[in-house]
Amino acid sequence: MSQASKSLLLGVDVGTSSCKVALFDLEGTLIARSSEPYTTHYAGLCVEQDPEDWWKATKKAIKNLIEKHHIDPGKVAAIGVDGQSWAALPIDRKGRALRRAMIWLDRRSEKECRWLREEVGEKVIFEKSMNRVDPAFVIPKILWIKENEPEVFARTEKFLTSNAYINYKLTGELTQDISQGYGFYSFDMRKGKWDKNLCERMGIPLKMLPDIYPCSKVIGEVTSRAAEETGLVKGVPVVAGGLDAAAATLGAGVIEPGQVQEQGGQAGGMSICMDRPFGDPKLILGYHVVPERWLLQGGTVGGGSLRWLKGILSPSKGKEKLDPFEVMSLEAEKIKPGSDGLIFLPYMAGERSPLWDSNAKGIFFGLSYDKTRAHLIRAIMEGCAFALYHNLQVAESQGIKVKTMTSVGGAARSKVWTQIKADVTNKPILIPHYTDSAPLGAAILAGIGAGIYSDFKEAVENVVKIEEHIEPRSKFHSLYCELFEIYQNIYLKLKEDFEHLARIKL
Repeated sequence: MSQASKSLLLGVDVGTSSCKVALFDLEGTLIARSSEPYTTHYAGLCVEQDPEDWWKATKKAIKNLIEKHHIDPGKVAAIGVDGQSWAALPIDRKGRALRRAMIWLDRRSEKECRWLREEVGEKVIFEKSMNRVDPAFVIPKILWIKENEPEVFARTEKFLTSNAYINYKLTGELTQDISQGYGFYSFDMRKGKWDKNLCERMGIPLKMLPDIYPCSKVIGEVTSRAAEETGLVKGVPVVAGGLDAAAATLGAGVIEPGQVQEQGGQAGGMSICMDRPFGDPKLILGYHVVPERWLLQGGTVGGGSLRWLKGILSPSKGKEKLDPFEVMSLEAEKIKPGSDGLIFLPYMAGERSPLWDSNAKGIFFGLSYDKTRAHLIRAIMEGCAFALYHNLQVAESQGIKVKTMTSVGGAARSKVWTQIKADVTNKPILIPHYTDSAPLGAAILAGIGAGIYSDFKEAVENVVKIEEHIEPRSKFHSLYCELFEIYQNIYLKLKEDFEHLARIKL
């Protein structure tokens, strides 16, 4: 089959809760999609996933997509894989995983962070990586493995991120895309390269880190074995891919300085596109999947709070067979802005930016007998919007102007939640035609790598369409500003109690 007749692009998204695969035509129209969940293993501050579960889910999702929708795999022109951030996965010389991956939610490496601050120096690390020292990042996890599992560290050939592992299973190539480099403090944010000196100072051999590739660079082809396991055709080119949030930012059409992507899923946050690297210790800085672009990000853990609530509450009577998130949105819409004084702190797994507090906990403040399930739902939505607003305020305090945001992820499908975010932040929000934008962004990377699009601008113009424009309501923004002040004060007043609770052996 000629390259011209290969008219489909496959995006693979290795997310926190599942692997999503989506097939698009060259104009960005969704042809088919499929997803498969996997298990997250929680034990206190330890949060892990089995990389073989990632691969099994990827294989099954691709096979199901091809078989259920009667897709001719020979029409797939290229594949892009994006993945969750900050996963630390050691593999041996034969490419076998030596342990489960420590994912971004894992915060056990506080001791290693203290060592980095004291022995290497947080100022030195920030100057090079332009990111703060925190257990969420990859290097503290690697140091934890070195200290606590020396036999694993000794056998490690490479440390891989989530999408790099799936790329390896597809192509047999060990790679590191540039957008995931921000998780490593040995990554020079200005040059986009590993810093050998910092690797040595941190006691991590440079050879354990794979070579860095541009996100749209073809790094290999689907092998015979991978083709047999997935149903794909041998020889399909695979690009390096990238960070899920960065791929989602591309899938939202955010490629120019000043444009902003906002996302809500298991992980929530914002990504501000910039044409120069600019770091803030309270925020997160990384390379975009787009060349010569960086993303100043705010990352929160509260996005999964609604999923948590769904899991512990019974479905609404008479609506058991409907989509539970649609039902929750309908319920939240019945409650007036402010949730009748119920405020939620979405720190369900500590919090990332701008607090960076492993000990922080989720809080419902203002509970009373008149509060209903619907109040809890709306309060969670508002609490996650407050977390977004908190990050935006930090960015804007540095002189960065945010005019509008493009909303993607599962939460973008909820009109009430998106309206809440617009009201809380006082920013207009755009909603694209396809809100699961991470696999779309991965597919765009594949298209560029395969030479289907001449550049990112052409790709976005052809693929991304904005469908809705939601305006903030000033009268509710004023109300939310008052509640946001209380939201911040609750955390500040409880910070020492969170620390105390963490010290108690329960």
